[in-house]
Amino acid sequence: MRLVIARCSVDYAGKLTAHLPMAPRLILIKADGSVSVHADDRAYKPLNWMNPPCSLREESYEENGAVARWTVTHGKSGERLILTIEEILHDSSHELGLDPGLQKDGVEAHLQELLAEHITTLGDGYTLIRREFPTAIGPVDILCRDADMATVAIEIKRRGEIDGVEQLTRYLELLNRDPHLAPVRGVFAAQEIKPQARVLATDRGIDCVTLDYDSLRGIEHEGTLF
Repeated sequence: MRLVIARCSVDYAGKLTAHLPMAPRLILIKADGSVSVHADDRAYKPLNWMNPPCSLREESYEENGAVARWTVTHGKSGERLILTIEEILHDSSHELGLDPGLQKDGVEAHLQELLAEHITTLGDGYTLIRREFPTAIGPVDILCRDADMATVAIEIKRRGEIDGVEQLTRYLELLNRDPHLAPVRGVFAAQEIKPQARVLATDRGIDCVTLDYDSLRGIEHEGTLF
């Protein structure tokens, strides 16, 4: 990961346009190729970003007090993120290595185990490839195939929120680069899925499944799994 703190302005050029005026900002360039621009608020949410695949070009640019211009171009859409830099306050690179992934609580871990054991809960003909399928950015909870032998990546949460959909989106972007797996579609599975997360998942072509913990454990009660 490369971490840069710079006084810069940011312009986004794509389906829409957006402009961030000159100010000190944090720029993160990750090993997966993503670039994100952050302010000193908004928690983890960036002001603007570019998901991989994308390329970063750095060049000198001396105009109106600027010293450099960085252009991030998306490899498929051609959309661009243009950073005009007036001053670099910090620039460092750090090798983080392979991340072991989020350690789930007992319920989430058990949900993963139960769903892997009863994978046909998702539909007839589903078969398990493996749990904790490794990727460069962490393990996918479950990787399986559906009745048509298409690859399916499943992210499991006790409570499904937007950050879980974002996590699954990153996994899908990476998995779909592997010709042995692609095309890979996603399933976001949780005991409860927030409306905002469901809307975002639907917009990204990700299916949502509501899991009944007791039913997966074989405990009979009124209600259905989905």
